[in-house]
Amino acid sequence: MPMTTIPSADGTPLPAYLSLPVATSDRPGPWPGVVVVHDAFGLGDDVKQQADWLSAAGYAALAPDLFSRGGARKCLRGVFRQLAAREGVAFDEIEAARTALAGREDTTGRTGVIGYCMGGGFALLTAGRGIFDVASVNYGQVPDDVEAILAGACPVIGSFGAKDRSLPGAAAKLTTALEATGVEHDVHEYPQARHGFLNRIAAVSPLNPVMKAAGVGYDAGAAEDAKRRILTFFDTHLRAAPATARG
Repeated sequence: MPMTTIPSADGTPLPAYLSLPVATSDRPGPWPGVVVVHDAFGLGDDVKQQADWLSAAGYAALAPDLFSRGGARKCLRGVFRQLAAREGVAFDEIEAARTALAGREDTTGRTGVIGYCMGGGFALLTAGRGIFDVASVNYGQVPDDVEAILAGACPVIGSFGAKDRSLPGAAAKLTTALEATGVEHDVHEYPQARHGFLNRIAAVSPLNPVMKAAGVGYDAGAAEDAKRRILTFFDTHLRAAPATARG
């Protein structure tokens, strides 16, 4: 599937990777959409593969390049600052991707968001902004005031690793907040999984031993089960109802 560009909020063309389902007799289209938010490694092959497995399951997947205004080295700190501040161009670009997907003739207008690590943090923060129909948070940072963030949020599915040294207690904290706010959810912590267990980049990187020592690494079993849960959750919340009027 090709790289493309979509209009950003300020009119600048925003590079993105678009992966569309193949029309079949049982799923001829239009399809629900999913915005895929990359991690700190940027819009590389791993994130494109994440979009591809979603499209293979019948979702139009669009992954915007949040580092397009200068590359990962220049943009990484700035995007993380925006994540911490909960505002900025990165949020505008994620919403621009949602608008682009929802406006396509081959989509239904219902749109979810999925993110990994840094992208998981963005998925969590955007879940309460009324622009997505469902959010998948994969080992994203869970802030202390998460309960306030999730007031009125869309349904949330979260996946974490118990051996993730960077996010101790994150799954429990997120579950408590979702229960307190009454948001429909499915949060699971995989006992043997580390940070980044859904991302194959950790398995093929020359830094793999360093990543493992730091509590980072791909886990095929946890990844397979997390994908199963994500698709079940997305099927429930993106396929079962008509398009909302979220614009």
